[in-house]
Amino acid sequence: MTILGGIGFGAPWLLVVLAALPILWLILRAVPPAPIRRRFPGVALLLGLTDAESVSDRTPWWLLLLRMLAVAAVIIGLSQPILNPKQTGSSTDGPLLIVLDATWAGATGHSQRMQTLEAELTRATQTGRPVAIMQVTDPDLPPFQPAGVWQNRLAGLDPHPWQPIQAQIETTIANISSAQAASTLWFSDGLDYPGRKAILDALEAQGPVEVFQSARTIYALMPPKYVDGAIELTAIRSTTGQEQDVTLLAQGRDPVGNAATLSAVTTTFAAGETTTTTALALPSELRARITRFEVQSSRSAGTTTLMDDSLRRREVALIAGRENREGLELLTPLHYLRQALEPTADLLSGSLSDVLPANPDVIVLADVATLSEGENDALQDWVLKGGLLLRFAGPRIAASDISRSAEDPLMPVRLRSGGRSVGGAMSWGEPKAIAPFGNTSPFFGLTIPDDVVVRSQVMAQPDPTLATRVIAELNDGTPLVTRKALEQGQIVLFHVTANAEWSTLPLSGLFVEMLERLAVSSANAQPDAGDLEGTTWVPQLVMDGFGTLLDAGTRPGVDGADLVNAATGPDMPPGLYVSEDRALARNVTREDDVLTPATWPARIPVTGLNQDPPRPLGGFLLSGALMLLLADIVASLALSGRLLGGSSSRNVAGALLAAALFVPQAADAQSTSQSDQLRADVFASELVLAHIITGNPRVDEIAKAGMRGLSDTLFFRTSVEPANPASVDLETDDLAFFPILYWPITPDQPRPSAEAYGKLNNYLRAGGLILFDTRDADVARFGASSPNGRKLQDLAAPLDIPALEPVPQDHVITRTFYLLQDFPGRHASRDIWVESAPEDAEQIDGMPFRNLNDGVTPVVIGGNDWAAAWAVSENGAPMVPIGRGFSGERQRELANRFGVNLVMHVLTGNYKSDQVHVPALLERLGN
Repeated sequence: MTILGGIGFGAPWLLVVLAALPILWLILRAVPPAPIRRRFPGVALLLGLTDAESVSDRTPWWLLLLRMLAVAAVIIGLSQPILNPKQTGSSTDGPLLIVLDATWAGATGHSQRMQTLEAELTRATQTGRPVAIMQVTDPDLPPFQPAGVWQNRLAGLDPHPWQPIQAQIETTIANISSAQAASTLWFSDGLDYPGRKAILDALEAQGPVEVFQSARTIYALMPPKYVDGAIELTAIRSTTGQEQDVTLLAQGRDPVGNAATLSAVTTTFAAGETTTTTALALPSELRARITRFEVQSSRSAGTTTLMDDSLRRREVALIAGRENREGLELLTPLHYLRQALEPTADLLSGSLSDVLPANPDVIVLADVATLSEGENDALQDWVLKGGLLLRFAGPRIAASDISRSAEDPLMPVRLRSGGRSVGGAMSWGEPKAIAPFGNTSPFFGLTIPDDVVVRSQVMAQPDPTLATRVIAELNDGTPLVTRKALEQGQIVLFHVTANAEWSTLPLSGLFVEMLERLAVSSANAQPDAGDLEGTTWVPQLVMDGFGTLLDAGTRPGVDGADLVNAATGPDMPPGLYVSEDRALARNVTREDDVLTPATWPARIPVTGLNQDPPRPLGGFLLSGALMLLLADIVASLALSGRLLGGSSSRNVAGALLAAALFVPQAADAQSTSQSDQLRADVFASELVLAHIITGNPRVDEIAKAGMRGLSDTLFFRTSVEPANPASVDLETDDLAFFPILYWPITPDQPRPSAEAYGKLNNYLRAGGLILFDTRDADVARFGASSPNGRKLQDLAAPLDIPALEPVPQDHVITRTFYLLQDFPGRHASRDIWVESAPEDAEQIDGMPFRNLNDGVTPVVIGGNDWAAAWAVSENGAPMVPIGRGFSGERQRELANRFGVNLVMHVLTGNYKSDQVHVPALLERLGN
């Protein structure tokens, strides 16, 4: 290739033709011999006329110049001109070997490196040099091939997520010796590594070496640490320099499972420093969703670090059958669990629908018996994917039918049936102690204190699989803790309560140790090789050179000790490794790694990656020549007067019509959204009584009128000032706004969906109250003796309803505002059911009632058609007649008083059970 004025020519001999252009100029300027002049008298008749077509007797100079330029463009274009030809002193003949470091350090500038490599292959194509490309991180030397073949393979030359290991260095040197290349181009990633000097010596022994290396600073992110409740992140860089800010991103999943940036923090490299450290404090539920950290705008495996179990405190969701009771703190179902787990785990609270999207490690259900269909399915899916479901027994489970006739999927064993008030609980005259743990139990080796005794438990039904599922038992052989596996997850049941009601286990340190053994509260630390000796870890996700996580496929497992000690390489790629129920991250960088920039001897030419690639100009020049020839044709036609011949071309008419169409915006959807928001604001700021829509227009009308009448009664008689009542659709409305829901039962009303039942169970567990009214007390008693009663049983089956009993005479609902013994509505039956009192509730001397300070009953069930007795029209007149004469009005008054008591019970709980009210109540009772 000949270079003239910075432009190379592949066929420079064609430029000789340019010397003939002056001759061509003279030929084109030549004119025919001048004509002989003869005077013709008739020509006088033509004087004053103009010739529409005229022919010049000589070609204009500018047209000649145009033609000369067109011919010159053709000649130069055919000589293969190239802009930015390479000017180097290295050999341009013979085989060319191209060496790539191909490490993670080159991932950030990979596209620029590939552009430079493609430019070198283009030059090799022009000179006809065969090329071989070899990666040091994958030293397989292919045969020398035409450079054009390699241009089609550049997409496969991606960087690898490791630095060259010793075996790869040795293979690379051996391949260089056998290649016999005339010269070498080495694309360095900019970092030094052991063996680089030996590779350079081997290349120089074959011929000249030229290095391509970017001046870009290389960054890396060290493995994170958990220090003082925050994640400590350390970033390093390859060169010292001025003060510089870098942004670290926390990547993970949002609540719906989509990939998202969960947090970002900016840290600063001080001037002259190569290390910077920052702390990132995040809420536990957010921290649990983080999968990796990365350096913004620096895409490589070195700037990506994965999260694993070693830095993540286990997330434990605590859910009780009835969470907001008003009893003493020590009696709450979750008190001892919180005390045991808070130091070593992150606790989540809320309903199942709230905590499941956060994907906690453990979900604890304390005496939760019934789950809705949607909750049950979602919880099973979570367990199948590796979750640990920890359940505790209690009065609700004892009184329920769960796992009786057939084993419940979310119970480890079948349970014995029992009564509704006590359930399957078994009590003895003498408490039982815990038997020593067997050697197959996860609790093996734990010391059992002498003061740990069990007074009651739910009994497991004898079964062929029972013996294999018992991991702790009492000294009489009855199960205390049972467990079963459910695909990747497991379910554990403590057959006693989570508080001290049935045993002293929650009061002891053994309780904490048992939870740790079950991996409920363990906070794992980074293991060493000795801890992993003899274990096998299977790669689940592996990282490529760009830091992207890929499925590991069928990669074989690795030894636990090698996972900690072995160098990162093709047999130990960075990624996430799993063993049983634990995951460990193998990152590119280690705690003591340092980024050392690559330096080269003065004899080695080093070129940056920002040079312009060679650009062939032949196509542009030939295209320009074609355009000049077209211009010549137009100019010739213009000079001859033929360009606009036939004036019709001037009369070509064309016009574009521009119209702006205004499309009015429809406001229906927006107004509906604003209406819903306004409605929610009212519900959140005011006390609102609500009824559940049944689908029967008349029943729904009376129900809403009943809520209106009860709201008016509360407004005039108490300090409660309700807003207008609401009609609630279980499928679409949020129930959290309403302290009480009135649910009239009709035989033909549809059954709610699984999602609606999930909302209802959350509502009951959060302290809401549902008043079920079968409205048939005049013809039937409580039960399935009427169509409405049978429908109630069907509707209430998926609800987590505790054991019930008829309203006792000393129930707090009889005295929250009025002193009542009857609770009539349109009908006057006393067959009303509420949550049963605790078994150990006793009447204290001097008090007119038992100590039932144990919260609000979640349901009240009856059939007196209370809404009909409460119902008033818009002007305040009663809508439904009650009884006859004065007795009927008295019945309506008692119905209104019952409604007041019910609402006050929801709002104040068992406030009137406190002993401070005893004197006033005794006085009112006439004692």
